[in-house]
Amino acid sequence: MTEVSSTDGTDIQTLSVTVTGDDRPGVTGTLLGALSGVEAEVLDIQQVVVNGHLTLTVLLRPGTHVDQLRDAAAVAAHRLGLTLTVVEGTGVNARSRQGRAAVVVLGAPLSTDAVSLVTSRIAEHGANIDRIRRLSRYPVTTVEFDISGADVPSLRTELALVATSEGIDIAVAPGGLARRGRRLVVLDVDSTLIQQEVIELLAAHCGREAEVAEVTARAMAGELDFEESLRARVQTLAGLPASVLDEVRESVQLTPGARTLVRTLKRLGFTVGLVSGGFIEIVGELADDLGIDHARANRLEIEDGHLTGRVVGEVVDRAGKARALKEFAEEEGLPLSRTVAIGDGANDLDMLDIAGLGVAFNAKPIVQEQAQTAVNVPYLDSVLYLLGISREEIEEADLDDGTPTQAPPVPHAGH
Repeated sequence: MTEVSSTDGTDIQTLSVTVTGDDRPGVTGTLLGALSGVEAEVLDIQQVVVNGHLTLTVLLRPGTHVDQLRDAAAVAAHRLGLTLTVVEGTGVNARSRQGRAAVVVLGAPLSTDAVSLVTSRIAEHGANIDRIRRLSRYPVTTVEFDISGADVPSLRTELALVATSEGIDIAVAPGGLARRGRRLVVLDVDSTLIQQEVIELLAAHCGREAEVAEVTARAMAGELDFEESLRARVQTLAGLPASVLDEVRESVQLTPGARTLVRTLKRLGFTVGLVSGGFIEIVGELADDLGIDHARANRLEIEDGHLTGRVVGEVVDRAGKARALKEFAEEEGLPLSRTVAIGDGANDLDMLDIAGLGVAFNAKPIVQEQAQTAVNVPYLDSVLYLLGISREEIEEADLDDGTPTQAPPVPHAGH
């Protein structure tokens, strides 16, 4: 509970009243109603419910009838069938702690060993855990630690070691007001927003899917120059009828949670953008379907109803993706600190680096090593938890507007 002092700095008497037991409607009202008959000032009040078990604490500044407050609390607790603890004390000014941060931990499963290591590392860092809340219990377990006294970059580095050793995902971001307000969220498309690589779907129509897939994998791993590899892969498509684009659009499969992610972000008033090293002929349709605000991708050259094997204009490569994010942010009047970038390949690294929060989603090793945060569960809407949005809040919003919500399957242990 918060410690207090009088305005002149002298310590004041406090009474901490805590009840624990089975939660049900009316507990808080009954306890405070019983205390209201005795002169006292409420200084702080907090409660938490875990699996139906309630802990409610009220910090009071009592008047002259401390014993009457104790008796009233005891009667209320007995009536409610709860366990009561009353502690007298004195308040002192709490030292103001800087360095507010949010540490979000995702696991499927989330083991006690992993949580123990996270909390121990936070303590060793010299930070204090001020609040803990669960953000989701399925399809992954997500817990958010609100902490103070943290140096975000160094704590992020320290907890990355825990994430690697325990097979969990951990995000560390500035807390306080930095956690709130409108944002721009920019997503890569292939293997991020959607499950496939569009160029491989196109190459399948000319029997060269395996060849193109090998080059794509090397480019996404950072082994090849992206622009050179893109032009070489597009060349294999020369002569295909433009109608194959319609077939590919029909075969594209969104990543689980993609619609929920975009729908929730839009409800919050966030701006959403797509930036892809793929093709606007596909990306543009996806953006329209999902109600996405911005889209940038390469454009295929088409002549006489056939693909020429060339792209038109400047290639959207690694640097191009970062430029697009900056331009989208400028259009929206948002600083880069208010941006989130999500991607999986080496050509996303510049974008992930300049964003306020860069998220490597089921990414290649080189990307996971360099990104601020990695998410390795197969549900794209898990990114919402990194922003402090809970599964319950998402489902309640869906229920309010009649959007069908289907829970994704619970994953097997591990990633």
